[in-house]
Amino acid sequence: MKHRISFNRLGRKSSHRKALIRNMVTSLFRHERIRTTEVKAKEVRRYAERLITRAKVDSVHNRRMVARFVQDKAVLAKLFTDIAPRFVSRPGGYTRVLKLGERRGDAASVVILELVERKVEAKPEKKKREEKKAESGSKEEESAVQE
Repeated sequence: MKHRISFNRLGRKSSHRKALIRNMVTSLFRHERIRTTEVKAKEVRRYAERLITRAKVDSVHNRRMVARFVQDKAVLAKLFTDIAPRFVSRPGGYTRVLKLGERRGDAASVVILELVERKVEAKPEKKKREEKKAESGSKEEESAVQE
């Protein structure tokens, strides 16, 4: 029976599980989107949402409490200055889980865990590629006309 079991052990010892969750939460805050299995995502989501809730109020105590878990100083600063202010008016539900399908090797359910209000950066590389294609197309037309 599974009475009074409040978390998923993920088939790991406590130190391995703690390190895994810390690293995944840090990666989530750094990249604002991670790809993982559904079971891990649901477990990581619990910790990430608690940390965001705590980071919404920027105090020394909250910074120290979050720093116990997120040990990368750059990610910690990003959480308090960039991520948490986006969610000030939201009472909870800071992350979403998007299902991708099953992994080929072991048929594990793979998902994307992402922040609901994440910044999407435009990639200027595509524009450059399109311009290069247009230029090369016009050069080919000119060479065909000359022949």
